[in-house]
Amino acid sequence: MIDFIKPRLYLITPPIADAEGFAPALEAALGAGDVACVLLRFASQDEGARKKIVKSLAPLVQDAGAAVLVPDDPQLAARAGADGVHIEGVGENFAGALDSLKPERIVGVGALANRDEAMAAGESDADYLMFGGLEPGDESAAEILERASWWAELFNVPCIAVAHELADVEPLAGSGAEFVALGAKIFDDPRGPAAAVAEAQAALDRAEARA
Repeated sequence: MIDFIKPRLYLITPPIADAEGFAPALEAALGAGDVACVLLRFASQDEGARKKIVKSLAPLVQDAGAAVLVPDDPQLAARAGADGVHIEGVGENFAGALDSLKPERIVGVGALANRDEAMAAGESDADYLMFGGLEPGDESAAEILERASWWAELFNVPCIAVAHELADVEPLAGSGAEFVALGAKIFDDPRGPAAAVAEAQAALDRAEARA
């Protein structure tokens, strides 16, 4: 049994093609809850286009008190002024990110296939482990809850539990994870992203009141 830790929110964006067009939705989401971090994803493979998006949106996120991460590109994180990088998997790119970015920037890791990979990542200098994919996939909410609960009970490295549905937020808040990530679906909520984030924050508040 672990003590309840009220998680903060981690936002996963959809692939962004137009920073100016996406900025209002991002600003609304940031203002609706206790957001610790935003993972900016990109529609383009072009390095220049990605750098332009980060440089445009990073100040908005950072001014709101949250960190900006980019996926799988340590060089982009350093060159564009991001706070760090989220790496999928524990291969060479992860090792390179640790070498090139730590301790100045954040290095997180996800796409961990099993407990052995998670423990290997935890023995590194990673800042967090993510359980659940950036997109809905093979892992169910119950499986994500089980893995995050296992990790939080045994290890000190912070972890993130991914909620692809708002209904999953409150159960995941009880896992012991330091962060609950909201999948990109919240940006398509017909009520707007602010309403979706506010609903997620209310779920975290309920979990805290119940603990």
